[in-house]
Amino acid sequence: MSKEKTYEIIEVCLLAGRIMLKNGAETYRVEDTMMRIAKAYGVEDSDSFVTPTGIIFSLEGQEPTKTKLIRIIERTTNLEKVMKVNDISRKISVGNIPLQEAYHLLKDIDKESKTYSDLAQVIAAAIASGCFLIMFQGIWQDFFAAVIAGGAGFLCSVYFHRVVQIKFFAEFLAAVLIGLIAFGSVHIGFGAQTDKIIIGSVMPLVPGLLITNAVRDLMAGHLVSGISKGAEAFLTAFAIGSGIAVVFVIF
Repeated sequence: MSKEKTYEIIEVCLLAGRIMLKNGAETYRVEDTMMRIAKAYGVEDSDSFVTPTGIIFSLEGQEPTKTKLIRIIERTTNLEKVMKVNDISRKISVGNIPLQEAYHLLKDIDKESKTYSDLAQVIAAAIASGCFLIMFQGIWQDFFAAVIAGGAGFLCSVYFHRVVQIKFFAEFLAAVLIGLIAFGSVHIGFGAQTDKIIIGSVMPLVPGLLITNAVRDLMAGHLVSGISKGAEAFLTAFAIGSGIAVVFVIF
């Protein structure tokens, strides 16, 4: 195998892994996808080591062994991109996509903008907050208070995450805002049950996918990734709880 083709295989594998890891895929799924792509292009022996903040990928059996490391700085949730990479990986495995074409297809996926605009996400979070309130046996009188609090809290989280660039503080401030709106709505008679409004409103901020991936990684034996994702989920939960606690202390 030529040196140029070896590096092209590494680039395709790393690009697929980076897209998946940045958009919410589990660690073991990322590693398995990268090794399957390498095998489909003729490299039987490859190794990958994936953590939430980096990927190390190596092609064995080459002279010399080719290894590359990339860092993952930002992570979000976009399972549509994960699904598209999985689809391309399956087509590569059956030999339907040449190497260069696979690279360009993955590049197109990486350049895609968010599936839903910020406004659509805020509206969805607001409606979900009201629905969560009803699910947790709240009363319909509090539905619109939860909608307003949940939407405002999610918007605050998105905005401050761009300004502060520290996820913990963005979620903390969002929780404080949710608590203030919940107490304010009950104080003016717009709502009735402060606890149910808060519970329903913070649900869009809860790191459900992160917790799920942490458990799945731990069960698959990826202890480093599982523990680090669990710690990140704990910090998010701590930020939400601290923000609400501050409001309870004030009032």
